[in-house]
Amino acid sequence: MGKGKKNHKDTADNNQRPLKLADIDLTKRISNKEYDEKLHDLQVELVRLQRLVVDAKLRIVLAFEGTDAAGKGGVIKRLTQFLDPRGVEVHAIGAPSAQELSHHHLRRFWLRLPSKGRIAIFDRSWYGRMLVEPIEGFCTPEEYARAAAEINEFERQLADDGYAIAKFWIHIDKDEQLKRFKSRTEDPLKKWKITEEDWRNRERFDDYVEYADKMFETTDTPHAPWYLISGNQKQHARIKVLKAVAKVIDSCPIP
Repeated sequence: MGKGKKNHKDTADNNQRPLKLADIDLTKRISNKEYDEKLHDLQVELVRLQRLVVDAKLRIVLAFEGTDAAGKGGVIKRLTQFLDPRGVEVHAIGAPSAQELSHHHLRRFWLRLPSKGRIAIFDRSWYGRMLVEPIEGFCTPEEYARAAAEINEFERQLADDGYAIAKFWIHIDKDEQLKRFKSRTEDPLKKWKITEEDWRNRERFDDYVEYADKMFETTDTPHAPWYLISGNQKQHARIKVLKAVAKVIDSCPIP
């Protein structure tokens, strides 16, 4: 436990990770019985590993991106459900404020990094500069062109300072997204999850896929790897993410 950094290609069942969205097998499923058993075991393991984070004064950064309605919130809920809330922070990242826009785009993320012994989870992240911003025209072509280099340097500095970083993209196809959008619209308990902007973004689904693939190509690194997760079945996605997070923490070198 914690004896050294494993190669990030070994942290997803020792298989080569897909680095293009078209390569994700969206048919993957697990049974309810298997889900319940694995979820319990992984949540117990994460509780143990959080103690390691505290005792070894580790700093863990987990970034979540993905298709709208892919289930990021549900994954984060299961990930944090039994953790000590004093040691984990979830940052829901939206559009930058006017004050934040007056600074470099990465500043607001520097301010949210975890201190020693803590875990920071970003629900959306600094990768907005490589996704929604160029697609919607919120950054200039020049700003987008230098984004990958800026982000790679940001993550490189964090890794050099001892942070462990993992980045997750949860993906669903257009049919599954439409099904979930309709379900949210019809469920009074979930209506708040769907907005007109979500429907508008759906029209640019293929653009997001194109920009996401470019993002993986230029920002997947050994010290800050991307994990592309099949999300058409929520249970499968949750287990894959929790398993990967456990391995990331368990492989952290102990200072």
